This record gives sequence, structure tokens and C-alpha cells, in this order.
Amino acid sequence: MPPRHAWSHYRFHCVWNLPAPPAAVFAVLERAEEYPGWWPQVRSVTPLDETSGTAVFRSFLPYELMVTARERRRDPAAGVLEIGMSGDLEGWARWTLRPAPGGGTRADYDQEVEVRRPLMRRLALPARPVFRANHAWMMRGGRRGLAALLQPV
Repeated sequence: MPPRHAWSHYRFHCVWNLPAPPAAVFAVLERAEEYPGWWPQVRSVTPLDETSGTAVFRSFLPYELMVTARERRRDPAAGVLEIGMSGDLEGWARWTLRPAPGGGTRADYDQEVEVRRPLMRRLALPARPVFRANHAWMMRGGRRGLAALLQPV
């Protein structure tokens, strides 16, 4: 990851409580090419090979982000999926899955990125709260979509 600049560096953490066991959640999350079918803000995922691909994201702001994601860790036993990212965002993202008390899965999502897109870097300071809200909205859409997909029929 390039040197950090406080105004364009972001750390995110969110928790999704999901209605399926960790193995079932892992099986869905490891198929990134299927994300656009259940996560509205993931516009496309194009595999490049067995461990990498490009993805396009768009939340409520009128811009798209494109990244190349490369698998860094895929550990079903530990419930960990981690990618490195380059492109409009430079950094990493990680899912950590574990059984939730009372059943289902607690999915922790952690991400640390540096914004590389020039317009976003220029607007990083004044628009920081809006960018964070945009990310939160995207994550809510993903949680709703995945929870619906995992609901028993």
C-alpha cells in the first residue's frame, strides 16, 4: 500500500448477523463473481484468473469505483477471506466469519484503503463524511441482499 495520507485513507469495520451457518456464508462470499446478483452496489465482477478479478462498485453517489482484487487468504476452516485491492482503491478487505450466539453467523468485515481516484482525493477532506455515508449505505445493501439469499425457503 502506498504511503498513507490521512485525508484519503479509510478504515471500515462492520458486522453482519446472517441467518445461516458460517460454512454456508463462506460458500457465498468466496464466489465474488456472483456478488452483483445479490449486492446491488456491486455492478460487475469480471474474473481475470483463479485468484483475481476486476470489480465495479457504485453506491448512491454518482461515480463508480473500479478495483482489481487479488486473493490474499482463503481459509474456510478459520472462516477468513481476504483480498488485496488496487485501482481506484489501494489496500485490503477481509471477511471473518464465526458462529453467532443463538445460531447463524457473525460476519465481520474490515477494510483499509487509500483512495487513489484523483477526483476523490481532491474532495477527500470536505467530502469525507459523505464518502463514509456512501460506504455505509453500500454495506447495508450488501447485508440485506446476502441475508435474503441465505434465508431458508
